[in-house]
Amino acid sequence: MTLATKPKVVVGMSGGVDSSMAAALLKEEGYDVIGVTLQIWEATGPEVEGGCCSNAAIDDARRVAFILGIPHYVMNFRSYFKETVVDYFTQSYLYGETPNPCLACNKHIKFGEMLRKARGLGAEFISTGHYAQVLRDPGSERFLLSKSADNRKDQTYALYMLTQEQLKHTLFPLADYKKEHVREMARERGLGVGDKPESQEICFVPNDDYATFVRERLKVPIKPGNFVDLAGNKLGRHEGIIHFTVGQRKGLGVTFGKPMFVVGLNPDRNEVVLGEDRDVYIDILWAIDLNWISIPDLTEPLKVTAKIRYNSSGAPATIFPGEIGAGYGVMVRFDEPQRAVTPGQAVVFYQGDLVVGGGKIISDPRGRR
Repeated sequence: MTLATKPKVVVGMSGGVDSSMAAALLKEEGYDVIGVTLQIWEATGPEVEGGCCSNAAIDDARRVAFILGIPHYVMNFRSYFKETVVDYFTQSYLYGETPNPCLACNKHIKFGEMLRKARGLGAEFISTGHYAQVLRDPGSERFLLSKSADNRKDQTYALYMLTQEQLKHTLFPLADYKKEHVREMARERGLGVGDKPESQEICFVPNDDYATFVRERLKVPIKPGNFVDLAGNKLGRHEGIIHFTVGQRKGLGVTFGKPMFVVGLNPDRNEVVLGEDRDVYIDILWAIDLNWISIPDLTEPLKVTAKIRYNSSGAPATIFPGEIGAGYGVMVRFDEPQRAVTPGQAVVFYQGDLVVGGGKIISDPRGRR
């Protein structure tokens, strides 16, 4: 057996094919690899396939670690996960937002708390099975986040919040591979996870029933309110704003004789604003909680490609520094109007394959949210 000649790295192993192959590749490159599985939510039982919180996932990760000959530990992050991800998720719906808990999990858990724990174990790096790559700008010495070789699987949108310190200590071994090749390599190594299905998007919401999950966990009652048009005229009644998101057409619970879409949510008045399809398009948004990667800060207007959702290809836009007194970070002006810009989701800025930075979309430039 070849002794490790590279630093120690802690690999977050979910039991899926991507994180398993990340650990395998690093081991083969000579790193001193430690596998850890993060226990972040109640175990969902061995019968659940694909759930990152299931007993089956822990067993798969442990089995892969045994095959690779690396130590494996389970770390309990349940309390911190509830505080930073689940509570944020549920509270956001009261503010008329549609949150993305995977982004919060990446920020606080996978690249926050796991890195802290890894450094406590004497590891120089952490690693995950994300499809992305970390580069170093020789001029500025900044660490950069760049798209992976597999454009279809690229996950840089979900990693825009990584800091320079986190990027410095992160390895993404799958950067140069396509998903099909990763599965093939797992089969060749006999890891037993090569054909495992993709994990579900939100691991802690049973049956993707967001509204029921939020209703059961909030400490305040969910009150019915009014559907209104863009002029504020009452159109009907709804069962609570937690059931709706911008761009939604189905599931409104009432009919209007023509297609109507959610174009906004007003939590202060408990109103759901409806309009026609053309009303769902806007060309300007505001974002706060900015994180910059390829630049230290935004000091002047900058042309970028902006993505407002994970599975979009992005659209040409110009970003402008916000005025501190207005309470927002940047204004984004798209070259062409974009459909269903959703408060609570992320907007991520690119120049070519490089992530410039990103932030959280808000509905009100004056504002609170």
